[in-house]
Amino acid sequence: MVEWLDYSKEFLFGGLFGALAFGVVLLTVLFAIAVYIYHAVAWYEIGRKQKYKNPWLSWIPFANISMVLQMGGFHWAWVFLIIVPIAGWIALCVLFIISAWKVFEKERYPGWFSLSLVIPRFGGILYLVAIGFVAWGKGINSAKKPLKKRK
Repeated sequence: MVEWLDYSKEFLFGGLFGALAFGVVLLTVLFAIAVYIYHAVAWYEIGRKQKYKNPWLSWIPFANISMVLQMGGFHWAWVFLIIVPIAGWIALCVLFIISAWKVFEKERYPGWFSLSLVIPRFGGILYLVAIGFVAWGKGINSAKKPLKKRK
């Protein structure tokens, strides 16, 4: 009888741990999918606002990077820097930040919003907020009206 209780405890705690681990992995995957969809929709809207010829590229991995590079004035082929380990990744990240800076300024937002990518811990969240503002906002600098001249 004691032997049966030992096996039932192992099964119970092993099953609970497995279910918990599965739940954590499932939530992580769902969260990653939600972030990817948000990122794709936001860049799609930015591309549409700037009359980019193929804004649907925001849904395709690696093509979305080339889309941002093209919108920022770089050639799309710079995306192949991803093949070069470390140095290529750093160079591509710098090019992406410069491109995003230019895109944000075209939409009348401060270009330094693109620097949120390099902030540790919260940079990714700030970047997602920034592209949300750029995609669906009207622009910070658009509210400024020219001063009237006094007579």
